[in-house]
Amino acid sequence: MGSVGLLILGAVLGAFICAKTRSAAGAVVFSLIALVLFIGTPVGQGLPGAIGGFMSAVDQATTPALSGEAGAPTDG
Repeated sequence: MGSVGLLILGAVLGAFICAKTRSAAGAVVFSLIALVLFIGTPVGQGLPGAIGGFMSAVDQATTPALSGEAGAPTDG
């Protein structure tokens, strides 16, 4: 499991180096690789559920205002 940490560190460093050289595509690719490796670890396995819960809360908070339902806050 220690080698996964080194791979994540390498991907983060790669993203940093690409960002410093203004290579946006490379930085995005290295960041995605680091994210996938992080989610594969026991610590990161809860991340998709946390993001899903956050997005659900945002959706529940914004839907009434966007659809114009009664009880939604109005301007003024």
